Amino acid sequence: MAKDPLISVKNLSLELGRETQKVKILKDLSFTVEAGDQLSIVGPSGSGKTSLLMALGGLVKPTSGDVIIQNQSLKSLSEDQLAALRLAHIGIVFQNFHLLPSLSALQNVAFPLELKGDAQAFEKARAGLEKVGLGHRLDHKPSQLSGGEQQRTALARAIAPNPSIMMADEPTGNLDGETGAMITDLMFDLAAREKMALILVTHDEKLAARCARSLTLVDGQITRDEKASKAA
Repeated sequence: MAKDPLISVKNLSLELGRETQKVKILKDLSFTVEAGDQLSIVGPSGSGKTSLLMALGGLVKPTSGDVIIQNQSLKSLSEDQLAALRLAHIGIVFQNFHLLPSLSALQNVAFPLELKGDAQAFEKARAGLEKVGLGHRLDHKPSQLSGGEQQRTALARAIAPNPSIMMADEPTGNLDGETGAMITDLMFDLAAREKMALILVTHDEKLAARCARSLTLVDGQITRDEKASKAA
């Protein structure tokens, strides 16, 4: 018997704005993501890439259609239930890091674990920071960390709860080329080691080509869904 996909997207549409000025951001999208997949979402600016990622993570509610994660329909969940599902199954990495400036690296990584009442929040946070090579920077606040170190902290926060899915929105967009390459290698290594599906929004063709599969969005519609050639 075939195993259910990790994520099913069914006729997903998203409109934003007031009644008389609604803009269609996503238009009737349907696709699946299997456990362990590496999927890039590419396309021109304004094509709906980030909106799709936010819908997959339950951070925006679609106008119609549904996203199903681990056999759980997101449209049937309350905001609290969506937050609990993200904590259990999804790690998200943003371009701008989204670290809390008043907290140390360790506290930033532990924070979402504490929210769900995990008694081992700080042990898991410390282990996550060790995995990204920041075991020596536990007590440093974001202002004391370089851009690369801040993004590694964000990666540690994403993987500390042991999610089945890592989502990343332009994770190297605010980094120089060398640091971005290091973060890219680390992200793919972590996804493989931790057996996570990786869903990656990017403008970077080389980064997209490292994923086994690529979805192209144009004007909110999927124009291509294909196996991507691996970068040498």
